[in-house]
This record gives sequence, structure tokens and C-alpha cells, in this order.
Amino acid sequence: MKLKLGIPKGSLENATVDLFRRAGYVITTSSRSYFPGIDDPEIECMLIRAQEMARYVEDGILDAGLTGRDWIEENGAQVVAVADLIYAKQSFGKVRWVLAVPEASPFLSVKDLGGKIIATELVETTRRYLAGHGVAAKVEFSWGATEVKPPVLADAIVEVTETGSSLRANKLKIIDTVMESNTQLIANRASWEDAAKRRKLEDMTMLLQGAINALGKVGLMLNVHRDDLKAVLAVLPALKRPTISQLSDEEWLAVNTILDESTVRDIIPRLKQAGGQGIVEYPLNKIVL
Repeated sequence: MKLKLGIPKGSLENATVDLFRRAGYVITTSSRSYFPGIDDPEIECMLIRAQEMARYVEDGILDAGLTGRDWIEENGAQVVAVADLIYAKQSFGKVRWVLAVPEASPFLSVKDLGGKIIATELVETTRRYLAGHGVAAKVEFSWGATEVKPPVLADAIVEVTETGSSLRANKLKIIDTVMESNTQLIANRASWEDAAKRRKLEDMTMLLQGAINALGKVGLMLNVHRDDLKAVLAVLPALKRPTISQLSDEEWLAVNTILDESTVRDIIPRLKQAGGQGIVEYPLNKIVL
């Protein structure tokens, strides 16, 4: 059994390869090849643009692939949505397709764009969005550099953003969100009905989601005297109680917990002050819930 898997080429490529690495799969890419290597003999990888991924999965050329929900809806692809994988090229979260206009323009809402020109890569979704608001405007496909087109080549754009920084740099303001999107693992319908391929995809999903759960988290372990345990636990902000184990010396305990990486630099000194000893911070690749 070989599972033909599409890896998104372009802006999501590095984040996807890194996510798979955290999940336990080593994918080796090359600028000269569209067929990355992977250290799993049951998987064959191919680099495909996210915009085209859903079509190739629907047609069965690929058994499965990773692409944005935006491009699945744009293409109207009939595929199985196996899992939401909430990560993106910069931050591991969602992205937004937004309607943006020049800061100096008089446009305040989509209703002001009747008869105007809107440039975007997401043409069909934008047309459906306009129709839903009863607005008749001309939607033009943009081959790239969409942010620089207003006001000369277009009156407005629909563009994807994570932070909005590129839009602000081009003196554009957001007036509405057209849709939110995130990466999905999708499968061909026939492939999903194949027991071996489905099991492979389910195992892969568990590991990928475990890797996402671990993003921004670290493990922390330390030793503490019984008399100081209450003070140490008061410092730890874990949602669930940490694991506490007995050491060979009955007066000492080992405490193990998971924390947000951003909080550790403040917490470790407080743990030391509370009586913690032998404090060790360690990275996490996966948290399987």
C-alpha cells in the first residue's frame, strides 16, 4: 500500500514540513524536485500548489493532501475533510480573507463597491460573497502583488492575511472579513473507503494534531521537599494538576508539568524561590490528548 500525499508548495511548505517533523515524519525537499523524500515507505509525497490540491485529491491523482479550506470551497471540490490542522506560514493559527480598500478612499463597507473593480485570487468565493450582500461588482483575477493594485488597477481587493501588516504597509484598510480559513487534511473519497489508507490517514492525523497541541508548550520537571510542595504548586499555572512522584528519599518529590513556553522565564525563578531544585525545562514534539 502506498499513500500518495500532497504537500502544499509555496507559503505553507516550510511550516508543513516542520509540522511533519514534529509529528515524527522526516520530509526532505529539494528545489529541483516536486517529489520530496519521506522516511515512511508507505507514503509517497508530491509538492502541489495549495490552490490546486483539492482538485487533484478529488480526481484521485492524490489519495490525500493538505490545503486551505479556502481553496476547497473556491474549487467546490468533493473531498473528505479528515481533520482541521490549525497552523499557517507565520503563526500556527487561522488566516482571514479580507476586503480591503485604500485608507484614503471613501468606501466604508461592501455596499459602497457596487460597479467597482475588486482584484483577488479567490474569485468565485468573492463573487458569492458579493452576491450574498446584493452587490454587483467586477471581480478580476489577480496573479499576485494584489496589495499594490488599488487605487490605480482596482478599487478594492480581497486578500489573505494573518497579521494585516502587509495591508497596512500598502496603506490599505480592512472593511470586512470575507472568510476565515485554516489548513485541512483532505482525502479522496475512494481512498478514504480503503481500510489500509484510512488507517494510515487516521494515524497520521493523530500525530499531526499531537504536534500542533505541543506548539508553544514545554515540559518542566523539578524536585521539591515535601515541606515546600504547597508553595511550588502555587507558582504553577497548569490547568491540570502536575504529576507528583515519590523519590527514593521519602522527604523529596518530583514534580512534572507542561507550561506555555512564553511563561517559563517568569516561572522558573519563582519556583527556585519557592524551594524547587534540579529544575529542568525540555522541549515537546507531541501532546496526544
